Amino acid sequence: MITVHHLETSRSQRILWLLEELGVPYELKIYQRDKATRLAPPELKKIHPLGKSPVITDGEEVIAESGAIIEYLVETYAAQASAADLAHLQPAPRTPEYRQCRFWMHYAEGSLMNWMVMKLVFMTIPTQPMPFFVKPIAKALCGKVQAKLIDPNVNTALDFMEQHLGQHTWFAGEHLTMADFQMSFAVEAALSRASHAQACPHLLAYQQRMRARSAYQRGIAKGGPVVMPSI
Repeated sequence: MITVHHLETSRSQRILWLLEELGVPYELKIYQRDKATRLAPPELKKIHPLGKSPVITDGEEVIAESGAIIEYLVETYAAQASAADLAHLQPAPRTPEYRQCRFWMHYAEGSLMNWMVMKLVFMTIPTQPMPFFVKPIAKALCGKVQAKLIDPNVNTALDFMEQHLGQHTWFAGEHLTMADFQMSFAVEAALSRASHAQACPHLLAYQQRMRARSAYQRGIAKGGPVVMPSI
């Protein structure tokens, strides 16, 4: 039996979506963030030394990192999936779909999520307790970093995804693949925090296609909201 060690409002939500699509039985163990720091609790270090989520256990296997977990689940269980539209979760090697799938699997965490995390951090800093005379300085500094560095890169990412999804139904082409599960959290985070998200109709339509899937809805029902509320 697979156990998903799931941290609230975290990247592990995409693992729940994938398992629901595959129809693989699993046990869900939910961990709450520290109310003050919003960090993962120390109990997760008992599962994996990094103390991060997502992490799954499957028999004697302990697997961390979203991309590695997604690849493991697809390689191990995708052949058992009955739904016809899951037949392309792992595209055939040396095809355009395979190259697109590989790119977006890496892009999600290698590039896009770095800016999403920075955005959240610099939105959060001015809300933290500090001497009253420091708060205006912190707010101004964080605003400048967002305006000069973070927001331009987030907007570039949004425009890049918008252009791509204007030509493709899913990230690797016309079929749902591993890349869509890996990108799902980043898409939700980007659309919740970016200033010009409403100017991205193709990306918003993609989000709606994703959310319309019954397996995605079941994952949300079990694991809770995908991203932290905007500050």
